[in-house]
Amino acid sequence: IGSLFVQRVIVGVGDMGVSNNANMTLSTYALGSCVAIAAYDPLVKAGGLLHIMLPDSTISPAKATAQPAMFADTGLPMLFRALIGVKADRTRLRILIAGGASILCNSDMFKIGERNIKATTDYLAKNGYAIRRSVVGGTVNRTLHLDLSTGAVTLKMPAHSENHSLAA
Repeated sequence: IGSLFVQRVIVGVGDMGVSNNANMTLSTYALGSCVAIAAYDPLVKAGGLLHIMLPDSTISPAKATAQPAMFADTGLPMLFRALIGVKADRTRLRILIAGGASILCNSDMFKIGERNIKATTDYLAKNGYAIRRSVVGGTVNRTLHLDLSTGAVTLKMPAHSENHSLAA
C-alpha cells in the first residue's frame, strides 16, 4: 500500500538531500546567488538536491571539511557519491540547475552567482554530466521542489512558477 503522505525534506543553504523514497519531495528555499543542483534517475526514482553557497572551498578549508555541501568543488562530488549510494546510475541521471542570481544589486562586485554557475557547469562538463535544464542568473530568488515519484521539478519565483520534468 502506497503512502498517502508525501514527505518533504528541506535542504538548507549549504546542505544536501538524497533519497530513493518515491514518497519524498526534496525542497530548497531562497536560492539567490546560491545554486541548486537537482539530479534524478527516473528508473529507480532516486534523486538528490544540493544547495551550494560558494564556488570554491579553498577560501575556508575548515568550513569545507565541516560542511562540504556549502561549496561547488566539494559538494558536487559528494552529491554524486551519495546518489550512487541510493542506487542511482550516473548514466541515467538527469540534471537541472537553478539559482545563481544577482540579488544584492546588478553591480555585485563579487559576482558570487555567476561564479557559482560557472563552478557548477564546469564540474558537470568535466565529469561528463549533461545538464537537462538550466534556470540561472537574473535577479530573482527561486524556490525548488523535486518530486521523487515523478521527477517533476517546480521552480517558484516571486512573479510566477515553472514546471520541468526530469523523468522524460
